[in-house]
Amino acid sequence: MLAINTDYKNSHGNPEPRLRQIAVAGFSQIHWCHHFGSDYLYSEVEIDQIARWLRSYRLTVNDLHASAGVHNHYYSEHEAIRLAGLELVKNRIHMANRLDTDVIVLHLPRPDEAGKSIAFWEAVHRSMDELLPYARERGVRVAFENLLSNHATLHRVLAAYDPSNVGICYDPGHGNITGGGLDFAETVKDRLIAFHLNDNDSSADQHGLIFSGTVDWDRLAKIIADSAYDKEYMTIELSMPKELGHVHTGDEAAFLAQAMESGLKFHEMVADARLGL
Repeated sequence: MLAINTDYKNSHGNPEPRLRQIAVAGFSQIHWCHHFGSDYLYSEVEIDQIARWLRSYRLTVNDLHASAGVHNHYYSEHEAIRLAGLELVKNRIHMANRLDTDVIVLHLPRPDEAGKSIAFWEAVHRSMDELLPYARERGVRVAFENLLSNHATLHRVLAAYDPSNVGICYDPGHGNITGGGLDFAETVKDRLIAFHLNDNDSSADQHGLIFSGTVDWDRLAKIIADSAYDKEYMTIELSMPKELGHVHTGDEAAFLAQAMESGLKFHEMVADARLGL
């Protein structure tokens, strides 16, 4: 039914306390999201340890957030940076396979400037030509996430690559900020293979609890019900509220309980929409 992101409180450091809290809260699935905004490469030793923690807490992985890198980007026109970014994504594909999940979520921004578009797309296609066979061999699909200004970029990617390999991860929070997000989701519903369910008031990427902001959840439930998404679990991607600057001072157990409650309510809305209710 529900998977929750491992980085709801922090994205670095020891993830074991978060996994323990997630399990105690009643979740059975996770979205691995640690180090998604970094150039961090996971070693085999670390992946083995994560797998042991997951078994210990009886958690499985619904999907995994790959990293497009901070300094290293698989879409860079600079070859050394592109190759380093390619290594980073391959690392996450390998990790997804080791942790028994079949989807990685990946960022792809629009080209910075129109003049760089040709070099940008040449780099993207060179990288995808290497990434997709590597992913297919490991039973992993690539879900490109809607960001704040990349709808046209994603439509172009979907037109270039087969649905069996490439799809969309829809983030309603991003769509709510950009405007027209649900219209975009409607146009790509046959390619939806992952979600980052969260809410906001459209002013910032707040990653709030479902129903805490202004996302049209009724419409999204209908879109999902009529989409290609066929997994039992959907991913919620949340951030605990922060007070005192960047310090989390809230009740973690209470936050996870609210995440579960609101997530289950939305899950029921999708189930009802599939039944035409």
